[in-house]
Amino acid sequence: MSGYAAYGKIQNVTESPRSTERRLLSQVTAALIEAGKDFRNVQKLYDAILWNKRVWDTFAYECAAEDNQLPKEIRAGLISLAIWVNKETTSVMDGQKDLEPLISI
Repeated sequence: MSGYAAYGKIQNVTESPRSTERRLLSQVTAALIEAGKDFRNVQKLYDAILWNKRVWDTFAYECAAEDNQLPKEIRAGLISLAIWVNKETTSVMDGQKDLEPLISI
């Protein structure tokens, strides 16, 4: 199979929303773990925790949408978790808290 044909085949494969979310959370968690290995690299740390914050902000935004089909209790729980992530992110950036709770989530 030529490179072009292989590309065309891959392009037709789609990922479910749940798989996309799982992959995104795995990637951002890996970035948090990597950043936690060297706290002296402030740029890497801030990039990772702010990326994580953006992911959770997006989840909260999507859960707040009127047309979201998740049960209200799950949506509320995810929004609460996103609020916690925002507070925890600020604490980590201020040097008041450890990165581990953000990684654990």
